[in-house]
Amino acid sequence: MRLVFLGTGAFACPALTALHAHHEIALVVTQPDRPVGRHAVLTPPPVKREAIRLGIPLFQPEKVNTTASLARIRDAHPDAIVVAAYGQLFKPILIKIPPLGTINIHASLLPRYRGAAPINWAIIRGEAETGITTFLIDSGMDTGPILLQRAMEIGPDETAGELHDRLAHLGAEVIKETLAGREEGKLKPIPQDDSRATLAPRLCRDDGRIDWSRSAQEIHNLIRGTNPWPGAFTRFAGERIKVYRSRLTGIKRGTHTPGDLVLPKTRRLLVATGDELLELVEVQRECRPRVPGCEFLNGLRGSTRFS
Repeated sequence: MRLVFLGTGAFACPALTALHAHHEIALVVTQPDRPVGRHAVLTPPPVKREAIRLGIPLFQPEKVNTTASLARIRDAHPDAIVVAAYGQLFKPILIKIPPLGTINIHASLLPRYRGAAPINWAIIRGEAETGITTFLIDSGMDTGPILLQRAMEIGPDETAGELHDRLAHLGAEVIKETLAGREEGKLKPIPQDDSRATLAPRLCRDDGRIDWSRSAQEIHNLIRGTNPWPGAFTRFAGERIKVYRSRLTGIKRGTHTPGDLVLPKTRRLLVATGDELLELVEVQRECRPRVPGCEFLNGLRGSTRFS
């Protein structure tokens, strides 16, 4: 099958590699290089690096819906367009170019978690399962008819970054099955049940703020779901503290107030939440490296509260 592949982020790379081994990818469309980091170093997106490694023709328009961009894609004569973590919405004229459809690889079991951050929100909201959905793109936000789904369990301590990588590889397998089914005419689209839909909007930095009055499980889910970005954080003696990993203890907080730092002889960094003590396993103070929670306790002076 002749394909055009649209993708930008690292989530799309396993699918691009897998499809290259089984199909003719006439063109890879990805977003332009962007400045990254404190020094604003112009950096190519992961899909660009992978396309160059594989020797696939590359196109990086600022906007994919312009007349020139549409002409470039149309001139590739794709049987299908595959989309994964691209980052722009498409006009109907683009969606309708290929005869077998424009197919998206989405990291949730649609119609749950429509939007830009399905992996993060599935963890933050305490889901035990997520998965991959391939669907035909329509004019809505992840609302098109479903082609294929595969479920995957979420580990109780798994972070968004770890789940992202596992789902990316599952997505590569599911899109191969999807294209085979479309080519053989055996895979028919099934409309989504909009009454079951939930949203997964793009995260912002403040979404990682820890509210210690919430339950230990809810805070643990927030820490996992915002790792690696935007990162969970709290404040200690006026200093912003990032929290990368935590562990449930099952220990009731007793008379401690949520946010209290509990100092047991075990030298574990334990903080009172709304119901139990939560262990902070990996933390980072401002302008310092990440350290195990127990090292945070070394030389601790003054405040004994997180806020």
